Amino acid sequence: MAPADEWKQPLRPADFGSPRTDLAGVTHRSGGFEQIYQSAAVKPPRTAYSILQVAEMTNSPHLAGMPPEVRRCALLMALEAAHMDSDQLLQDAMLRQRALNDHEDTLQERLRSFEAVKAAENREIQAELDRITSQHVARIQTNLDAVAHAQDELQGWQELKRQECQRISDAASFCVPPAGVSGMHGLAAVLEHASKPRR
Repeated sequence: MAPADEWKQPLRPADFGSPRTDLAGVTHRSGGFEQIYQSAAVKPPRTAYSILQVAEMTNSPHLAGMPPEVRRCALLMALEAAHMDSDQLLQDAMLRQRALNDHEDTLQERLRSFEAVKAAENREIQAELDRITSQHVARIQTNLDAVAHAQDELQGWQELKRQECQRISDAASFCVPPAGVSGMHGLAAVLEHASKPRR
């Protein structure tokens, strides 16, 4: 199961035991909340009417459009006819809200554990990435050093070539007749003179 899908799965009763590093999801259907209520440390009392039934009654189409005070009186009349104590309903509401808050605390703790595990994994991945990056940077530097060494060798050879050419030019200048040496400088002029056909 992909990590993103874990949020979509309903909690099982075993999920309320020891802390876990994975995150089980909670459905937003009423069945999901009822499971939370029944799994709470202090369960709502079993009565003929619950605060959830009162919530359904407030949304009844029979009360639609009525002023709030009229709806309140109608509900109180219905509860009185059912011999339902309002204090029990308020206690039921309190316990359900407490169950939801406790469940939220559990999810928050699971999230913190989940974040800690993933943060540790990310640190390991980053360390591996840094190690690999360091190796590749070293290889790049080795290549750059090799290129710089080759360039130095070429420049060194070019300097030796310049000296050799100068030595040849100096020697060749002695081979040119004195009349032809006048105004000639360097190997190019000497060789040019030497390449001319003799008469």
